[in-house]
Amino acid sequence: MEKRALIIGASGIVGSNLADRLLSSGWQVAGLSRGRTPVSPAIESITADLGSADSVGRALSGKSFSHVFFTAWSRQATEKENIRVNGAMVRHVMDAVGPTGTLTHAALVTGLKHYLGPFEAYATGAVPITPFREEQGRQPVDNFYYEQEDRLFEAAQRYGFGWSVHRPHTIIGYALGNAMNMGVTLAVYATLCKETGQPFVFPGSAAQWNSLTDMTDARLLARHLEWAATSATARNEDFNVVNGDVFRWKWMWSRIAGYFGIEAAPFDGELHPLEGRMQDAGQTWAGIAARFDLKEADIGRLASWWHTDADLGRPMEVLTDMTKSRQAGFLDYQSTPDAFFALFDRLKAERVIPQ
Repeated sequence: MEKRALIIGASGIVGSNLADRLLSSGWQVAGLSRGRTPVSPAIESITADLGSADSVGRALSGKSFSHVFFTAWSRQATEKENIRVNGAMVRHVMDAVGPTGTLTHAALVTGLKHYLGPFEAYATGAVPITPFREEQGRQPVDNFYYEQEDRLFEAAQRYGFGWSVHRPHTIIGYALGNAMNMGVTLAVYATLCKETGQPFVFPGSAAQWNSLTDMTDARLLARHLEWAATSATARNEDFNVVNGDVFRWKWMWSRIAGYFGIEAAPFDGELHPLEGRMQDAGQTWAGIAARFDLKEADIGRLASWWHTDADLGRPMEVLTDMTKSRQAGFLDYQSTPDAFFALFDRLKAERVIPQ
């Protein structure tokens, strides 16, 4: 069978970059979602309620795929609800696609909350020693990532396909309307500071300011997903996936400020969460969008203040080991400053932020 991919979440930060990568490599690509955000016309758009087995079954009836990529999740009020809803999404897709007999591989994108724990119990337990390694396994807490993995493993055993699990750190990439998007959030924040004269204050913790950290470019993650889906050495394995460089925010913050032509405020050692400080930013952004004829006037479709606060407010070092991927044959590298600047350049070119 030709390489025919089904991407769950093809309009998101991971799914859209993955779709671009697979299309450029000659794959046929379909995207399954609720249809609220448009996808590229090069992608076959399939609409279904992922929470309904009947809806997913009807939408995928008569269709066959060689590969499935899970790149989406649905945020719920509690982790128990996250487990119920997001585990069911994986199960519904696998029950619809697995019996066709054409599926050779399914990939699941999760993240470093595999090691840190879920948002409602974020890093409150015994966090493993950094850098995080796959062999450290699961934490003794409820975590919807574990439920998604278990549903994937169960289906793979039942239907005889291979799997891979991918754990990126914070993802840098182009996407609008995404719930977890630090790169676009920081671009909007810096633009607001430039246009209003507000200080460009680091919102996070002293631990994040001073400690080593890393990030994941969505384009590198897309290459990692394609590699694992087509490599025998990656079959039935879990992998961390980050850019390959490390930095400290005390160094990176001034470089982001410099890109936007603003000064980075001195760090005072205190938390200054964006979510509380940006309550009135929507009206200001709408004015900026009108003045510069920007694509999106709704700041809620661009900035995810809560997620950026969660990442930058962590009270410990978060650093990832890539040895397992390297030993299996994935050697790609991406400079994190260059990833930020490439994203900012594209946001300007697409008229998401001012030139």
